[in-house]
Amino acid sequence: MTSTESAARRYRGIEGWPTEDLVGAMVEAQMAAVAALGPASGALARAVDAAAERIGRGGRLLYLGAGTSGRLATLDAAELPPTYGFPAERARAFIAGGARAITHAVEGAEDDGAAGIAALTGAGMGPDDVVIGVAASGRTPFVVEAVRHARAAGVLTVAVLNNPAGALAEAAEIPIVAATGAEIVAGSTRMKAGTAQKAALTCLSTGIFVRLGYVWRGRMVEMGPTNDKLRERAERMVADLADVHPEEAREALARAHGSIKVALVTLEKGCDPAEAQRLLDEAGGRLPSVLGA
Repeated sequence: MTSTESAARRYRGIEGWPTEDLVGAMVEAQMAAVAALGPASGALARAVDAAAERIGRGGRLLYLGAGTSGRLATLDAAELPPTYGFPAERARAFIAGGARAITHAVEGAEDDGAAGIAALTGAGMGPDDVVIGVAASGRTPFVVEAVRHARAAGVLTVAVLNNPAGALAEAAEIPIVAATGAEIVAGSTRMKAGTAQKAALTCLSTGIFVRLGYVWRGRMVEMGPTNDKLRERAERMVADLADVHPEEAREALARAHGSIKVALVTLEKGCDPAEAQRLLDEAGGRLPSVLGA
């Protein structure tokens, strides 16, 4: 039995606890789940640097998971285009059982290791891609077999798991282990394990895009202002970073067709949008390289 499937004596009879005690225990467990990621910070840092190098060469992020792990992987991939303007086709998630498994349980799908391999093969996995396998138990065949296949092909493989003894830790080049242990509701890995996985994936993908220059002075300058909230955020961002009046920021964004980076370069360099774009192109799109830290 894996550590994530074990039952903790402390929580026997929890159904009879006062609601306040029950909720308090769950909140405490959630905090412990995030803390469990602390010992894995070194592995996370290695994964960030290694992945950023490959993504910078044009590679993709290819996530794999089953059940809750697959849904969390899908969520992380889906957040990258709106947050960093990263092309959706370069951040893909494969969940055991296919798209239906995002909202419905597809029983038995996680046991199909060949399907995980087929997902990567069908995606045309290449040498600069990064495969990220997510599994609480660390033994899900859909994930483990796919990660083994990717590593054998020379692709960078990263694993996010909660059971230190899981086969996934050996299958991946860089395992990120958050040992969350027994759940309050035994085996319900959407609880502590899921929280730790979400934190690990958030740190991993955010770190990658910070390293790639998608963040400048703590702001997501690649964000696409696609709705009123984001347009207002973009205006505040440009006004603050360029130290100009909000109206001037709004006008700069309009001239830049909504590009925060182009608007900032025009304001900081006193140039037109075409020249700003040229400077960015020469710098590989990295705003820090054009405007400095």
